[in-house]
Amino acid sequence: MLSKLKIIFLIITFMFIWSCGDKTKKISEILEVDIEMQMASAYREGYLELQRGDVLLAAKKFNEAELLFPQSPWAAKSSIMAAYAYYTQDYYSDSIFELERYLKTYPKHKDKVYAHFLLGINFYEQIVDEKKDLKSILDAKEQFELIIKDYPTTEFAINAKFKIDLINQILAAKEMYLARYYLKKTKWIPALNRFKTVVKDYNTTIYTEEALHRLVEINYRLGLIDESKKYANTLGYNYQSSDWYKNSYKVFNKNYRDGVKELQKDKKKKIGLIKRFKGLFE
Repeated sequence: MLSKLKIIFLIITFMFIWSCGDKTKKISEILEVDIEMQMASAYREGYLELQRGDVLLAAKKFNEAELLFPQSPWAAKSSIMAAYAYYTQDYYSDSIFELERYLKTYPKHKDKVYAHFLLGINFYEQIVDEKKDLKSILDAKEQFELIIKDYPTTEFAINAKFKIDLINQILAAKEMYLARYYLKKTKWIPALNRFKTVVKDYNTTIYTEEALHRLVEINYRLGLIDESKKYANTLGYNYQSSDWYKNSYKVFNKNYRDGVKELQKDKKKKIGLIKRFKGLFE
């Protein structure tokens, strides 16, 4: 009789626990659905505010959506949207902060490549010119190089390559600016090193021809004739028709006459003589 009572008691206890567990599970599911709805609502509000142009409120709503349901797949997207909202109105520091936080919080998220690209653009758009601080330029280049290396088949990689070409033009311009300054001050060695950097690291830019000519010129001044000829040959091989090559040729040939210019001079002289000759009969 006692054992039967124990069995009945155990059955009743199990049913009570099961009932409570099921009830707790249902409450938990309801709460989760409610939080998810709140998150969706916050995200939607953020999107609407972004369209209206209130980017600060939009970013706040996206952050709110992320905090409400951090386990949701939409949390990471909300984080990126907050960064994008700041970026649209040039709040670069806030956008960079959000993107760096996103990359740390969601290191395996599928939209990482977009975050790196937007981060690069934030740095890129703060570039003023070659005379200013290099930090923004180098930070932008780092992000674009990462995209080319890790995501080479994406559309972002194509755009990143284009941006790096422009960045290299700016970096080369800075080197040339400093090199010309040293050249003007007759500080040959620092000038030489700057021009070498342009030829070595930025040889696809528009400054390569002048840099090669300056290397010809400076080495010749320093008595390094073989070195000077080496750069003259490189310049001639790649840019034989350029004015910089002609200038370099004059370094070694003091009596060099530019054929085209001489013909133009001769033509002007001829016209002058004809005019003077006609004047004799007027």
